[in-house]
Amino acid sequence: MKYFLSLSVALLLAVSAQAQEFKPFKVNVSLGAAIPSGGGGVLFAVEPKYGVSDRIDVGLRLEVAAMARSVVYNGNETSGNATGAASYLLTGNYLLSDANFRPFVGAGVGLFGIAGTSFVTNGNQGTNGEIQAGNVFGGMVRAGFKTGHFVLAAEYNIVPNTNSVVYDSNGNVQVGTSVQSKNSYVGVKLGFDIGGGRR
Repeated sequence: MKYFLSLSVALLLAVSAQAQEFKPFKVNVSLGAAIPSGGGGVLFAVEPKYGVSDRIDVGLRLEVAAMARSVVYNGNETSGNATGAASYLLTGNYLLSDANFRPFVGAGVGLFGIAGTSFVTNGNQGTNGEIQAGNVFGGMVRAGFKTGHFVLAAEYNIVPNTNSVVYDSNGNVQVGTSVQSKNSYVGVKLGFDIGGGRR
């Protein structure tokens, strides 16, 4: 029992000593490109983070993106109007180094708010439609690196597709028409951490 307690205390002291090299609290602010299937746009993100240790951060990512999403109409892709999306994700990062150049990998899970979008196809009947706004659960995986306080990262946001209501040129609902909005997107962002440097 004494051996177990001694080992536990030694491990806690080791983790505590390691964690003291970097300040635990930081806030990341980033700008970048939002790249959905068949479209593009811009994004802005704020992510408060806490360093559990020098290698592990946990945080909350708050992101907004304006982008034109791809719409699949009966198996054919067309572009929707540019709309917004917002996300609120619990995140975790693992930093692969304690040096000044620090590669990292991470993941997150949470809520995505998808704005509605309208679209028009150029078929014989001049079909148009609208995809309703909604909230869905999704995830995110990321990789990047940090040097000093600057951070460069690429993220893949995994967001379920949403369906739409479709009308013909007379305003009548078309039955049996398959339309989906592809909501997943890649984010490439450059930002900086406020706080979190070496002590």
